[in-house]
Amino acid sequence: MEANVFEQMAKRYDTEDRIELAKVIVKEVRAELENSKSQSLIDYGSGTGLVSLELTDLVDSILLVDSSEQMLEVAKGKIAQKGITNASVLYSDFTKKTTELKSDIIFMSLVLLHIPDTKKILQKLFHILNDGGKLIIVDFDKNENISHPKVHNGFSHEELKEILSEAGFQSSKIKTFYHGKEIFMKKDASMFIACSIK
Repeated sequence: MEANVFEQMAKRYDTEDRIELAKVIVKEVRAELENSKSQSLIDYGSGTGLVSLELTDLVDSILLVDSSEQMLEVAKGKIAQKGITNASVLYSDFTKKTTELKSDIIFMSLVLLHIPDTKKILQKLFHILNDGGKLIIVDFDKNENISHPKVHNGFSHEELKEILSEAGFQSSKIKTFYHGKEIFMKKDASMFIACSIK
């Protein structure tokens, strides 16, 4: 999807539906972040921080990375308003340039479907992770009812496991955790969480 679409959406991005969906994702991800108090987390494709800003109490620091400056402006406002001291933002697009960043945990929520080259981005994230680090992906299960030129129609667990393994990850576990009405391009869909270890 073109970045400018997100730029235009930024100020009205946090709709009730998105906030509700974010709560579902937060609940699932919190369970994966137990015992991560001393760790750094990058939220890649963070948008306005709907999910990751609800996780700041579980990690040492959170860096919200997005390719939309407007989205990050909204996130910055929330960080200031809530008085969050361990979160910061970075305007960057890892699909276009390499980064020297390092992190213990990388989190992506409903972002992978927007990135054309799945394998390439997963390889880049692998290099950013510290040894033993964890990649947490939340996205939609493969959905044949959806067809869009700029978005993957979800992911099959087996295919994703294979790509993660090719990117270098040691082990990956994937499970579907939520079924919702009209949550993916106005169609009913299910979401999975995938956790992979470097």
